[in-house]
Amino acid sequence: MSDAGRQSLGDKVSAAVKPDSEKSTPEHIKDSVVGSVDNAAGHATTDNNKSILQQASDAVFGESK
Repeated sequence: MSDAGRQSLGDKVSAAVKPDSEKSTPEHIKDSVVGSVDNAAGHATTDNNKSILQQASDAVFGESK
């Protein structure tokens, strides 16, 4: 299983729980960049090679395809 380049489930939850209105501009930029990198890494990895946590994370947070 390879989760290289993927954002951890804990980090995704932390970013999702904090309201956008309470985030600074750098936090918005970081969330956008990290989300894009995570999404690209998710596309580059087949579901068979993802850990159970990453599969669940993609299902909950809606990995865009």
